[in-house]
Amino acid sequence: MLAAVLGATLAGCSATGGKRAEERAAAKAAQGRAAVDTPRWTFAMVTHSGDGDTFWDIVQSGAKQAAAKDNIKFLYAHDVEGNKQAQSVQAMIDQKVDGLIVTLAKPDAMKDVVAKAKKAGIPVITVNSGSDKSKEFGALTHIGQDEVIAGEAVGEQLNERGKKKAVCVLHEQGNVGHEQRCDGVKKSFKGEVQNLYVEGTNMPGVQSSIEAKLQSDKDIDAVVTLGAPFAPTAVKAAEQAGSKAEVDTFDLNAKVAEALQSGKLGFAVDQDPYLQGYEAVDLLWLYRYNRDMLGGGRPVLTGPQIVTKDDAKTLAEYAKRGTR
Repeated sequence: MLAAVLGATLAGCSATGGKRAEERAAAKAAQGRAAVDTPRWTFAMVTHSGDGDTFWDIVQSGAKQAAAKDNIKFLYAHDVEGNKQAQSVQAMIDQKVDGLIVTLAKPDAMKDVVAKAKKAGIPVITVNSGSDKSKEFGALTHIGQDEVIAGEAVGEQLNERGKKKAVCVLHEQGNVGHEQRCDGVKKSFKGEVQNLYVEGTNMPGVQSSIEAKLQSDKDIDAVVTLGAPFAPTAVKAAEQAGSKAEVDTFDLNAKVAEALQSGKLGFAVDQDPYLQGYEAVDLLWLYRYNRDMLGGGRPVLTGPQIVTKDDAKTLAEYAKRGTR
């Protein structure tokens, strides 16, 4: 009988103790208080983002949430130019941060400075772009989606929708991840794919370029943009050109979710930027605290996930709060 009573008592503790601990940790994180008592380490994230890119707002949202939970001081810097991004990384090294999160959209510009971080004893995780260079450059791991696989998923989706001719809109020249996405589309799509290079920092120019392309080639029945902010612009361009081409996009935000619900967009490819930011900070914390590393250093995939009108209603709430 005593054994039975002890067993029931232990079972009760097991059933509720863990849950209560999780609830306390969640409450502390929600209040901006750390859920752990590890040292106040400083982690920095330096990306290739341009100004006003909502995708990177979502990445930062995830990173900041993890930082609050893990007692981390979080720093962020960005620049679309590879050399300036590298300079920002060097500035973080000079500040002697305890961990670095970087993107490798322009790998040639980043190689030397990542090596300097490693030499200085600063652990580095790459995120979003550069999975094929991450290990070579000395990073602990990479978090994001495989861009070629994501492109292939788009090509397969276009096949299912019966499309015959697509244009892939690249808004940042020199970004290897963007090239890989369009290469992936070409690899799996049974129809024809043409690349269209535009200047992403000039949205009116983006619209006019897409519009001119659609006016000059009436056979184009699909436009694929490589970032959520460019999807509404492509929709406007198609309308102005009198084209019935379906607009699809990589990445998700509130406007994309709304456009999916209304039918203005066909589908989106979600790589979960919130998860990229959250996991990057959390994995750095785990590495510093316990030398843990998911996947043995192999890339940790956060996508791709094809999102259609059927999924948009559920995700719209999360998109509005800035986490999807």
